[in-house]
Amino acid sequence: MQLYHHPLDLESQRVRLALEEEGVDYTSHHVNPITAKNLDSTFFKMNRHGRVPVFQNGSHIIYNTIDIIQYIERIAVVSSGAESISASSREVIEWMQKIQDWDPKIFTLSHIPEKYRLYVSKFIRQVAIARMSESPELASDYHRKLKEAYETEEKLKEADVLRRSKDHLVRLLDEVERQLSETPHLAGQEFTMADVMLVPVLARLELLDLENEYIIGRPNIAEYWILVQQRLSYKKVIGEGMLVKVARLQKILWLSIETIHALQSSSIKRIKERIVCSY
Repeated sequence: MQLYHHPLDLESQRVRLALEEEGVDYTSHHVNPITAKNLDSTFFKMNRHGRVPVFQNGSHIIYNTIDIIQYIERIAVVSSGAESISASSREVIEWMQKIQDWDPKIFTLSHIPEKYRLYVSKFIRQVAIARMSESPELASDYHRKLKEAYETEEKLKEADVLRRSKDHLVRLLDEVERQLSETPHLAGQEFTMADVMLVPVLARLELLDLENEYIIGRPNIAEYWILVQQRLSYKKVIGEGMLVKVARLQKILWLSIETIHALQSSSIKRIKERIVCSY
């Protein structure tokens, strides 16, 4: 099993938590969207939306997070020697879908200092244009990715878009708070794949230094957050791997920007020169 992911990507964290919880071995491949590694042609041919995570088992490739998690569950059951394949309960699946319906992208980007965000966005657009020249057979897909980058920047200028993203998150957390007043975990007494979907959302809020606003003020979520951070899967995937409490987002972005500087001074510069010469 191969997993193409990035440690800071929320969807990737969900898949890795599921893999750790189910005890499924896999080979890890880091693909950093901030430095546009998701636009490299080898990865782009595998997933022409250029998004992580991507899960590969032989010739079978899955992109959707919930589909990947349910596939991991089936692998774990078969590996255990069980005669029948069990799946998450209807309640668990409903929670999984409800949580995934909130898109963290706009919310996250709106809390990143504009100078960093625009720098990375410009770089990604430059890479997409360069890749069109390198791989003409993928040009339409790279063009879609380029258009997506411009549309994201436009959305970040719209107050209504930012408000809707925040309101959606607040509604979700309020519903989670009510549920956790009745059960220790989202779908009952046991930690399930519903919790796997939720935990990275809370980790993202902590990474953005927003835990006081969104977590601490909800006592049931605050207690739950302390509880789930003790799990081995959390410590391996998020706690130790990301160093959330130490490596804040600004530092991470700065390191990525330094990497971008290095790329721009070498390969990207040569690609641009080839494009200019071709005209």
